[in-house]
Amino acid sequence: MPSKTGQMKIGFGLPIAGAWATAENIIRFAKRAEDAGYSSLWTFQRLLVAVERNSPAHYRSVLDPLHSLTFAAAHTSRIRLGVGLIKFPFVSPTFLAKQAATIDVLSKGRFILGLGPGIEEEEFVANGANSDRQEERAEEYVAVVRSFFDDEVTAFKGEFYEIPPSRMAPKPVQNPRLPILLGGVGPSALRQAARIADGWLSGSATDLTKIAADITLVRKAAQESGRDPATVRVVHRGAVRVGTSQSDATGERTRLTGSVDQIRSDSAWLEEQGIDELFYDLNWDPLVGSLEVSEQQAVMRGEKILESLAPNR
Repeated sequence: MPSKTGQMKIGFGLPIAGAWATAENIIRFAKRAEDAGYSSLWTFQRLLVAVERNSPAHYRSVLDPLHSLTFAAAHTSRIRLGVGLIKFPFVSPTFLAKQAATIDVLSKGRFILGLGPGIEEEEFVANGANSDRQEERAEEYVAVVRSFFDDEVTAFKGEFYEIPPSRMAPKPVQNPRLPILLGGVGPSALRQAARIADGWLSGSATDLTKIAADITLVRKAAQESGRDPATVRVVHRGAVRVGTSQSDATGERTRLTGSVDQIRSDSAWLEEQGIDELFYDLNWDPLVGSLEVSEQQAVMRGEKILESLAPNR
């Protein structure tokens, strides 16, 4: 994969999980990230956790991702605002298109919409949603949302969604358009992201030893569908573990864990693999995005890491 040195953007995960997820800290970290040169702020969605499941700490108390981004938008002026991701089976494309366009208007064109199918059985049951044929549903979903964004009149009749001839305003103000990213794993999901979305959003559990092959697949699929591969972005959620080295099955240090210098080196390596944007998400850090630590401890650690990994350092 050709190097893209000098082009990768660095974002930061907004505090929405655990002890540091407060109104004051959203303002605090949003402003500090913007001032420190980060390109974007990111949230994620988790609606609930099953009582009988031993869910990770960062899933047990989570703010709504879109409301959190809207709140951050009111206290910043330049930094972009991304959600990675909204689980589309749980909300109609019409409803989400209205929400996304509103955030883009209020933030003056800074919103990035990430979509994914979701995998947690309890969330599907609680939302009365169907988990079958998610790629086919995604195909129609993105087409409907994009039409609401781009077309004067939206009319759609598919297998899963139907929109009578309708108008939705205001439109997103972003130029050239509000980007839609698709999450997902496996070759078919990556090819779909390259074909119908503006990029692929890889998850915190993505095997980074294989990321170059995944990116090659995305770029190739974009080209095969008649798109310029360079216009299809690849964004990665970096679940960093500063000060704690973790190892994979082979005994090698897991990327984005360890010292600040090691994580910075890993970030440069990811850029060489073809990543367009990497965001450091401390919500995955058990010493930050958990209710088992105090707010003060979480904030102090979060601020230190934000500053030490800042792009302008």
